[in-house]
Amino acid sequence: MKTLSITLLLLVFSFGLAAEESVELQQANFDPEDRASILKGAKTFVKYCLGCHSIKHIRYQRIAKDFGIDDKKVLTEVAPEGASIYDQMHTAMNPHDSAKWFGIEPPDLSLIARSRNGDWLYSYLKSFYTDPSKPLGANNLIFKDVGMPNVFWQVQGEQIAEFITEDGKQVFDKLVLVSPGSLSEQEFDTMINDLVNFLVYVGEPVKLERERIGKYVLFYLFMFLIIAYLLKKEYWTDVH
Repeated sequence: MKTLSITLLLLVFSFGLAAEESVELQQANFDPEDRASILKGAKTFVKYCLGCHSIKHIRYQRIAKDFGIDDKKVLTEVAPEGASIYDQMHTAMNPHDSAKWFGIEPPDLSLIARSRNGDWLYSYLKSFYTDPSKPLGANNLIFKDVGMPNVFWQVQGEQIAEFITEDGKQVFDKLVLVSPGSLSEQEFDTMINDLVNFLVYVGEPVKLERERIGKYVLFYLFMFLIIAYLLKKEYWTDVH
C-alpha cells in the first residue's frame, strides 16, 4: 500500500508538471450541422492528408448519403481520381514505405477526433514551426518531436517559434510568421477549422441522429416514469 501510494503521488505530480508546461489550446469553431464546412474539410483532407493517412471506417458513399448529395458530385469534388463511391478512404501510400520514410506508419484518423478532441487537433495543425534540427525540418508545439512534416507550409507560410528563458529553462513565448503563405491568416484558420469539423464528423457520423433520437427516448422514459408512479400509487392504495 505504501508503494502504491507513492506511485500515485508521483503520477499526480508528473501530470501537474505536464499541465504547467503544456501550451494552451486554441478553441476551434466547428459545427456538426455545418454541412458546407464538413464537405470543404473533406476536400482538404483528400488534398493534403490522404497521401499518408487513411480513414478506413467511412466510405465516400456514406458522405454522399449523410449530406444528401449526388454520388457523382462526391467523386468529382471530394474523392481522388479513380476512386469508387464504395471505396473506403484509404491512402495510396504503402505501409512499408511509410514506416521506412517516417519511422512509423502514419495512423488511421477515423477516431482521432474522439481519442483527442477538436480543440487539440485545431491547435496541433496550426502549431508547426521551422526546426532545422529535425529530419523533416519542422516541429510542433502541441506534439513535440512529431514525425509528421508540415504539409500546410505553402498555404500557411513559414513560422518560427520564439522562446524565452525562465528559471534557467527555455519556455515557449510565441509563434512568428516570417514568410506568408498563399492564404491569409483568417483563410488558413477557416481551412483548418473545416478540416477539424470533418474529422469530428468522421469520428461519429451518427451523432446528430443519435441526439435527435435521444430526445424521444428521454421523453418516453419520462412519460413511463409518470405512468409507473401513478400505477404504483393505485396499487398501494388498498394496502394502506
